[in-house]
Amino acid sequence: MLMSNGNVETTNDKDSEHFDVLIVGAGISGVAAGVYLNKYCPSENFLILEAEESFGGTWWTHRSPGIRSDSDLHTFGYSFKPWVGPPIATANEILSYMGEVIKENRLEKNIRYKHRILRANWCNAEKQWFIEAECLENKELKHFRVNFLWMCQGYYRHNEGYTPNWDGISDFKGRIAHPENWPDDLDYKDKKVVVIGSGATAATVVPAMANSAKHVTMLQRTPTFFRTGRNAIEIAETLRELNIDEAWIHEITRRKIMHDQTTFTARCRSEPEKVRDELIGNIRDLLGPDYDVEKHFTPPYRPWRQRIAFVPDADLFKSIADGKASVVTSQIDKFVSKGIQLESGEILEADVIVTATGFNMNVMGDIDFAIDSAPLNFHDTVTYRGMMFTGVPNLAWVFGYFRGSWTIRSEIIAGFVCRLLNHMKKNGAKSVEPALRKTESDMALFDWMDDEDFNPNYLKRALPLLPRRGDSFEWRHTQDHWREQTEFPLINLDDEVFIYRGIDNSVMAAE
Repeated sequence: MLMSNGNVETTNDKDSEHFDVLIVGAGISGVAAGVYLNKYCPSENFLILEAEESFGGTWWTHRSPGIRSDSDLHTFGYSFKPWVGPPIATANEILSYMGEVIKENRLEKNIRYKHRILRANWCNAEKQWFIEAECLENKELKHFRVNFLWMCQGYYRHNEGYTPNWDGISDFKGRIAHPENWPDDLDYKDKKVVVIGSGATAATVVPAMANSAKHVTMLQRTPTFFRTGRNAIEIAETLRELNIDEAWIHEITRRKIMHDQTTFTARCRSEPEKVRDELIGNIRDLLGPDYDVEKHFTPPYRPWRQRIAFVPDADLFKSIADGKASVVTSQIDKFVSKGIQLESGEILEADVIVTATGFNMNVMGDIDFAIDSAPLNFHDTVTYRGMMFTGVPNLAWVFGYFRGSWTIRSEIIAGFVCRLLNHMKKNGAKSVEPALRKTESDMALFDWMDDEDFNPNYLKRALPLLPRRGDSFEWRHTQDHWREQTEFPLINLDDEVFIYRGIDNSVMAAE
C-alpha cells in the first residue's frame, strides 16, 4: 500500500481493497466509464470514487442562479440514453437524467461518495496502482490496490473558482460570490449587482439575477462571441410530430448537431471575418442599431479561438434590451467600499459582486502521482491521443472536446479502454503504456494545446502542469470527433506504440 511518507509497501495489506479498475469521479465521464465496463468488460471488478456526496460533477457542485448546460443535451447526453427534453437543460434536469442512467445500469453498488484520492503510486514490481484516499465523512484513510486507473475527474476544481487578486477587495462592504462557491443565504432581490466576466457563466447568471435584482451590470475586460437561438432542435420536433421512436430521434439529432458543429468550426477557420459579421450582426439585431455592439460584443480574436457561449432564447440580450441589465467594458482599477472603481475613475456601485472569472484547472485530480515512489510530473510526458501518457502504465485520462460535447469523447475513450482491457486479459499482459516509436524519437514537442488554435486563460495558466504534444495526430488531443470516433475503434492494439509487460516486467512481443 502507499504509505503517508510516499514509500510503497508491497506486501498484501488486509486493510487495502483490490479492484481491477478504479474510476475517479462520478460525473458525466465516470458514469459513462461504468456503463461501458458493465457492458463490454463484465468480468472486471471496478469501483468509482467520488469526492462529493452525490453524482453529477459540475451539475451537483454548481448552485448559482440559472445554472444550465452550454452544450446541447442531445450530444452532452449519452449515445445510449435518449434525451427527450429541451437541448439546453438545467442542472436539475441533467442530474435527473444521470440518476436514471445510474439506476438503469445498476451502478449504485459501484460508487462510493465522499472519498477524495490523495496519492497514487504505480508499483512496477506488482503491476498495480496503490491508492490512498480520505473518507471525508470520518477523515479515515482508505487504501486500494488497482490494476488500471481511469481518470474521469473533469478538468477544474469544483469548489475553488479562479479569482484575480484585485486591489482593495477587503474594502468592499457588500457581498462577493463566485459561481463555484455560491452561498445559500445570498439575497440579491432589489440589489445592485455587478457580475465580473463575460463567458458562459456570466451569460447564465446575468439574466437569471436580473429577474429580481434592482439592476445587473456585466463588467467585462474583453467581449465574448455568443450564439443565440431557440431552446429547441427543429429536426427533433419534426421527428416527434412523425411519431418516430425516441432512440432514433436521439441518434439522428445527435449526428445532425455534430455535423453542424463541425461545419461551423471549419467556417471559423476558413472564413473568420464572415462568421464574425454573422455573430455580431445577430447581436446588433437583438439590441438595436443604437447599441454600441462594436465596443461591448466584438472580441479581438477570431471566432472559436475561445469558447463560444450559446444563449438560449437570447435571454441575456433580452435583459439588456429591457434595461434590467447592462454591459460595461473596462479594466478594474480596484475595489472600493461602494463597489468597483474602473481605470477611468468611474465607480460601479454594487451591493453584490459576482466573480464569474473562470476556474482553476484540476490536472489529474490534484492527486500526488508517483511511479515507484518517484514523483510523477505529467509535463515530462507526451500525450497519446489526449488520453494516455508516455512512461505512465495502466492509466487513461478523459478530457473532452472544447468545441463539442465532453460526453462524445468520454464515450470514444470508454470504448477504447474496454477494448484495451480485454486485449490485455486475452494476452496475459499486466501493464501497458504508450511510447514514441523509434522513428519518432526526434519528434518536435510542444505545449499541450496550440495557442493559435485555442487559448483561454484557464488553459494557459495550466500548461506547465499538462503533458506535451507531438507534431503528429497520434500525439495530441485533436479536437476532431469525426476523426476520433472513426479511428479509435480501429487503433491497432498490437502497434509498437503500446509497450506491454508481464508480471516479471518483461516486454511482451506483439502478436
